[in-house]
Parts: sequence; C-alpha cells; structure tokens
Amino acid sequence: MDGVPRGQEQPRPGSSTEPVTLRFGVLGPVRAWRDDEPVPTGSPQQRALLAALLLHEGRTVTAAELIDALWGEEPPSQALAAVRTYASRLRKVLDPGILVSESGGYAVRGLGEGALDLATAQELATRAEKSSGAGELSRAREVLDRALALWDGETLAGVPGPYAEAQRVRLEEWRLQLLESRLDMDLAQGCHAAAVSELTALTAAHPLRERLRELLMLALYRSGRQAEALAVYADTRRLLADELGVDPRPGLQELQRRILRADPHLAEPSAPVTEAVAAPVRPAQLPATVPDFTGRASFVRELGGVLASASGSGGRVMAVSALAGIGGVGKTTLAVHVAHQARAAFPDGQLYVDLQGAGARAAEPETVLGSFLRALGTADSAIPDSLEERAALYRSLLDGRRVLLVLDNARDAAQVRPLLPGTAGCAALVTSRVRMVDLAGAHLVDLDVMSPEEALALFTKIVGEERVASERQAALDVVAACGFLPLAIRIAASRLAARRTWTVSVLAAKLADERRRLDELQAGDLAVKATFELGYGQLEPAQARAFRLLGLADGPDISLAAAAAVLDLPPQDTEDLLESLVDTSLLESAAPGRYRFHDLVRLYARACAERDEQPPSERESALSRLLDFYLATAAGVYAIERPGDRLVDDLEPTGYPGLAFTDGSAALDWLYTESANLLACVRQTAGSVRLRGGIDLLWASRDLAESGTNSRQYEVTAVAVRQAARDAGDARAEGRARNTLTGVLLVSGRIEEAEHEARAAMERAASAGDPTAASWAAQDRGLIALHQHRYADGKAFFDQAIEGFRAAGNGLCEATALCNLSRAHMGMGNTGKAVEFAQHGLSRHIAVGSTMRLANGHYALGVAQAAAGRHTEALGQFSRALTIFTEHRQRLWEGTTQFRIAEAHRADRRPAQAARHAEQALALGCIGGDRMRGNVLTLLGQALAELGQADRARACWREALALYEANGAPEALSVRSLLAPAATA
Repeated sequence: MDGVPRGQEQPRPGSSTEPVTLRFGVLGPVRAWRDDEPVPTGSPQQRALLAALLLHEGRTVTAAELIDALWGEEPPSQALAAVRTYASRLRKVLDPGILVSESGGYAVRGLGEGALDLATAQELATRAEKSSGAGELSRAREVLDRALALWDGETLAGVPGPYAEAQRVRLEEWRLQLLESRLDMDLAQGCHAAAVSELTALTAAHPLRERLRELLMLALYRSGRQAEALAVYADTRRLLADELGVDPRPGLQELQRRILRADPHLAEPSAPVTEAVAAPVRPAQLPATVPDFTGRASFVRELGGVLASASGSGGRVMAVSALAGIGGVGKTTLAVHVAHQARAAFPDGQLYVDLQGAGARAAEPETVLGSFLRALGTADSAIPDSLEERAALYRSLLDGRRVLLVLDNARDAAQVRPLLPGTAGCAALVTSRVRMVDLAGAHLVDLDVMSPEEALALFTKIVGEERVASERQAALDVVAACGFLPLAIRIAASRLAARRTWTVSVLAAKLADERRRLDELQAGDLAVKATFELGYGQLEPAQARAFRLLGLADGPDISLAAAAAVLDLPPQDTEDLLESLVDTSLLESAAPGRYRFHDLVRLYARACAERDEQPPSERESALSRLLDFYLATAAGVYAIERPGDRLVDDLEPTGYPGLAFTDGSAALDWLYTESANLLACVRQTAGSVRLRGGIDLLWASRDLAESGTNSRQYEVTAVAVRQAARDAGDARAEGRARNTLTGVLLVSGRIEEAEHEARAAMERAASAGDPTAASWAAQDRGLIALHQHRYADGKAFFDQAIEGFRAAGNGLCEATALCNLSRAHMGMGNTGKAVEFAQHGLSRHIAVGSTMRLANGHYALGVAQAAAGRHTEALGQFSRALTIFTEHRQRLWEGTTQFRIAEAHRADRRPAQAARHAEQALALGCIGGDRMRGNVLTLLGQALAELGQADRARACWREALALYEANGAPEALSVRSLLAPAATA
C-alpha cells in the first residue's frame, strides 16, 4: 500500500493501550469526544492548532512551527500570544496531561488506543497490506473498507492555514490510493459489475487520475461491455491531450491493446469471490458415502487417477468423468464414494446437485447455477438473470480454486456443459443414464451391474458374515434374483438385516416367488422396478400409503409440512413415517425436514398408487390437500406483503390449512424456498379439477415473477395453465391465467405480447363475470398503454381499474391504480394532477397498512415530483422506496428505482451522481427487460457526455439503440439523434 502516511518513530496518539476516554477526528472536521459526548474545540484557528499537534503524532511542535502552520509567511503581530491562548483554552477542555508544554512548544500525548481516527486508519492500512501480501484478498478488502469508512467528508474540513491545506492534499491522495487498492482487490475477486458504478463516479470526480480510468476499463470489459471500455480509453486520451498535452501512460495503452485483442487472461479475475467475506466460502455438499461400499475397485482407481490429474501441479483443464449406466446400477454411490476419497485434493470445496435428468422435468442449468453461486458465497442480488451471465460468473468464481463437482443424474451433455468449470484445478464427476459421447474432453466410464463376487460381498457386508457363510448358495440366489443391481441388492439385504428371525433361504424363497416378474424385467430400469417391489411389499400399511401418496407430488423435494398435507396426518406422525421410509432406502432425506424420491422410485410409487390406492379418489384428494396447503400458505404470505389487498378473499377456497407467519422475512423465505415446488404443483393441476386452484396459487405467488428470481419458470407455468384452461373451456380460469402471464411479460418488457394477453384476459373475465380479474386486466392494460405512450387510453383503463377495486373494497389495489393514474396524467403533461394523484395513492397505501407496496407509492410520488421539477423531494421519495424494495427482495424494483434516482440527479445537473446510480441500475436489472435497459444506457450515456466522456457515452447509446431496434421500440429514434453528430462528424 504505497503512500501510507508515516511519521517518525515517536509515541503517537492512538497507540497506547489505555482505555479510550478521549477521541479525536481529523479525517473530516476536526472534532473531539469524551465518552461519545462532543468536546468543544473552539474557533477555526484553535482547531488548526489542535490539528497540527494531532498530526505530528506525539512529537513536540515549537511555537514558531505552529505560527507558520497557522498563518504562513504573514503572521499577525500577536501570533505567539494567540498560540498560547489557543493552547490554554484547549488544555481546559481536554483531559489533564493530554496537552503538554515542553522545549518552547506543545505536544499531544497519552491518548488511548483508537483515540485518533488517522492512527486507526494507518494501522488498518498496514494490516490490509499484510493480508494482501499473504494472498488473503477478501480479508485485506474488508480491512481497507473499515479504514476508508473513517473518512467523514473532506479531511480537516474548515481548518485554515497552509499546514492544514498541505495535509488535506496529502491525506486525500492517500485516501485515493487506498480506494484504488480496494477497487483493485474488488476486480481481483470478481466484483467487477459492482465496481463499475463506483468507478464511474470516481473518474468523474478525478478525471485526470489514470489509475481509476484503468480500473474502470477493466471492470467494464469484465462486465461484457468492451465497447464502453475502449471508449473510456478514447475519452482519457483526448482529455490528457487537451489538459496536459500528454499521452496516456504505458500501462493504460497496454490495457487498451489487450482489450482490442480480447486477451483471455484479461477477462477473468485473479482470485474470484463475489463479495468480501472474512473467510472464503467452502461448500461441502457431498451426500454421505455409504459405509459398506463394496467392489468397483478398478473404477475407483480409474476415476481417482482422473481427479488426481486435475488437483496436481499443472492440472488438466476440465478434468471430467462421465459415468453412464442403467438406473440403480450404483452410479451415484460410486461417484460420491470417489468424491469423498478425493476431498483432500479439493480444499476449496465440493458441490453436488441432482439434475433430475431421468424425470419429466430436468433441472434447468440456470437454476442449478443460481444454487451453486449461492453456495460459493454470492448474494442473491448479485446473481445475474441469464444462463450465459450466470455461467460466466460461476467460471470466474472457480478460477484459481480447487473445487470438485458431482453432477448427478444428468439428462444429457447440453444440461451439463454450462455447469462445468473452465480452468485447471477443478474437476467434475457426472452420472447419467446416457453415454455422453458429445461431452468434449470427458473421460467416459460405462458402469455395468456388479460381478457375482462383488454382489455377494455387498450383500454379506449388509447382512453379516455369519448369516451368509452357512447359506452361501442361497445368498448367490438372492443376488442373482436382484439382477446384480447394487440398489436392488441393498434393498433386499436391508430387509433381511432388519429381520433377525429370517434366514437367507427365507429371503431367497420370497424372491423366487417373484422370479417371473424379475425375468420379465431383466433389461434396464425394469429390473430396478422389480427390486423396489421387494421393499414395497414389506412395508406396513401406513408406510405403504405414505410411499404411494408422496410419489404423486411433482417438485424436486417436499417439506415435512407439505407431506403432512398430502397424507392428512399430524406433522409428528408424518415425520415418523417418512423417517421409516428413509430407513428402507425408499426415500431420501434431502435436509432436515425435507425429503425426496429418487426419480425411479417416484415412478414406481406412482405405479403403486394407481394399482393399490383404495379408493382411487384418494389420489386426487391427496393432491388437492397439497394444493390447498400451498395455496393457503401462499395467500398468507401475499397478505403479509400486501395488507389491504382483497385478492386473497377471492381465491379458490381451501379445505386444508397452510402455514401461518407473523414475520415477513420468514414468509418470504418460505415462498422462495418452495418456489420450484409451488410452480410444479401449479403445472400438475393442468387437465385436472384442481386447475382453478392452481391458477390462483400462481397468482398469489406473483412475487416469484416480479422479483426476477423465478421469472422464466413462472412464465413457463403460466403458459401451461393458460392452455389447459383454454382446452377446458373455463373462461374464469383462462382469464386469471392470462393475468398472471401478462404480469410476467410486463416484467420482461415484452409489451406487445403482454397487450395480447391482457386484452384476452379482460374479455375472458367479462364473459365469466369475474370482476377481480377484470380490474387487474384493466390495470395491466393501463400499464401497457403507458409503455406505448397512449396516455389517454392509460387514464381510461386506470379509471376503470380504480372503479372496480373500489367496488370490491380492495384498498391496496386502488392505491396502486391511483399511483399509475398519476403517471398517465404526467404523460399528458398534467404534472400538477400527477403529483396530486400520486399523493392520494401514497396516502391510501399508508391508510391500508401497506408494506411492500408502500414502496410503489413512494416511487410513484417521486416520479411525479421529478416531472414537476421538484428533484430534492423526488430523491427523498425514491430513497424511501429503495429501502422497502431492498428489504422485500424486489431486486428488479431496486434497479428501476436506481434508474429514477439517476434521472433526478441528471435533471438537477449532477451528472456524476446520475452516472453512478445508472450503473447500479444496470447491475441490478429493471422491470421492463431489454427496453428498460436501453433507457438506462441512454441516460448513462447522457450523464457521461455531460462529464466529457463522449466516446463512452456513444458506446452506451449504440448498445441502447441495438436493444431498441431488436424490440421495435420507438425510443430508437431519439437515440439515433444522439448518435447523429458522431455519424456526420
């Protein structure tokens, strides 16, 4: 850390170990506190004297030096007397012995540790330097942040005199050096997207500081904004030539050349993590290995050798092994066993995921990447939306780390490719039913059934040597009847081990009775089904019922509470049953309180339900109870988030209760944790009598779409149930399904598609006599009209929505519609009316006790006030909205509000602040998809142009134009006009 201020080795303020009673601050206004109570420091000249003494760090300062420090070459005639007076006054307010006189001068001595903010900053900077030198960048970054946080405005603010001015310059330069070091660490750890906003503001404040420009170029390039990165260089070169008559320094020129040739080493951070943390996040997600693992010795050696090639010096890039074989052959068991043996070679962690490739709905790569990014320490707000961006961030995080991945139950190579690490040191074990011949560079392993010797050894380990030794032939008959499939052998052996009165011959005889079915199902997965039949046949009636009914539910797993709903049992009884099924290996415990089936076991459980469940109507009843549980709980979460919204009173009635939450954060935790299961439950209602309830569940879970977290899966689900409602001729269900689809289309900015759905939703709602859906459709059509600049039409739709919501007593939705009506008036030029309606809407939000939607009220009023030129008031409203959106995890609304804040700053002639907030909007994303991103880029370009960064501004406008043209947006015309001067120059 070059440039850290250092004094001579003298006792200095803040370096003793005495208790802190008196504290001083110079990194801002010169202040003093005693036990957190302010101490008066007197006039500006008296504060200048105190500052000079503090900055000399315990050394004696002569009277002549103090006079020169305070007045320079032209001191007043009574300067010495004034110095003595200031010193006397300070001595009276400070603790005894602090201000001492010696050798014709003064010194500040005897302060406790942490008594001077500058001394604390120096110590923190030294610690950060040591951590950085040891390669602990996360720790170094955290310590530097603490040092930088000690500054409170301008150093020595308001202190006169040449000495204070010189120290201001020195300490400001040091602060910038610390800031550059911290930003350098940000980029080294993969935090480039977040750094762009801060660097944009800093380069505006310090335009000639080339290091900041260099860091900005690198951050932009790593964020996928190459054109802007090059534009920053062009702006810098022009500015240096105009202001100083020089070229950029060699380092900046070399960075430009590397960006031009897309140097691959430039794209990746050197030590990626997403956020500064005290210690790196080291996931340890491997499932437990089985204690009685048997055989497969050649495969264990082979796979271990491949993993060693990744973990050793000069490790291979993408050391991937793909295990293929039929279901139940032991792919997962082998992979997990090998992974556990190799754990020590991958000290940065192990990731595991079941890709559900054998099921009807395999895990989406972007969903898996989101889970992996969280496991690696990435905050939800930092996880990008698209598959490509998530994959890039994931590879960046793994670069330089040694992490082992187990990708279990993959569907195909296409599902696996985005999940693979991109650099040496990491490795992946993939299991699948299919041979992945198209997975480039993978080491392929075909896993067949066990040999008779291995099968017998596994059986013996589970059952016990004593019982098997005397009945060896019977044991061979058992493993042969199991088709030498490990899973079948394990189930059969576990049954025998649990029954001490049985002999091996008894088990062999029982299996012989079922030999016909086993012979018929010799090929592939059918042998596994026969093995499952062995375990299922020995279940107690209550266990068997639980096994059958739980298998009916879609979704990657099921919570204990949801399982209790399916079984219609108390939670404790449900847990006992589920744990007993776990003991039989027919069910897995994914985590405390959560359970899942192997996909093949689930298929078998469903077959058993179709065959054995009596009466057959109980299957439908079980799924209805599950839907009721999810709908009732989601409605409760909705009510907590939106008090006063009467939608929850107009949802399908439920016969089974849901969970009750008193804490909004816990409610949101449930919603996002259960998101995949909720959407799976909705999809499962298609074509059933539960369709209306499923669509209402989708409606009550609309936060999943609006937050941007689950928008894609939400849209797929909405499309599915809309089609199902159309096929069923159910106008009410179809109207509501189209309402949910309209909402997610608006979030993604697909206005034309949203208009088609909203118009159809209104028609279906009218024909079905569904005023709730009709009012929502009117609201959506009004929003669409705003996007299309049809403000009079928007006003008409909002008036219609307000009338409908008011008639239904839905105060919250009425408040929202009033806020939207404000925007319609604003578009028509009636800014006074716009502010009036926004204030009315905000008042209604407050009156109904709105929580999350109160943010929309503040947002709407801010937009209206900004349009009226009341920018300071608007910024206050936006700040309140931003706090609420952040608290309720509405990332896209956070980004949209940041955009509005940027607009207000630019309108108030603060382009640097505007650029910074626009960058934050880009990093977060906004409601409105690519069209809104185009708006943000346009605004960012305008702010940059006002800051003299013309080339980067044009790069932003070109990207915005491409987005507008791709969406057929009319805003393309105004961006072309911004670019026109460059085109004609």
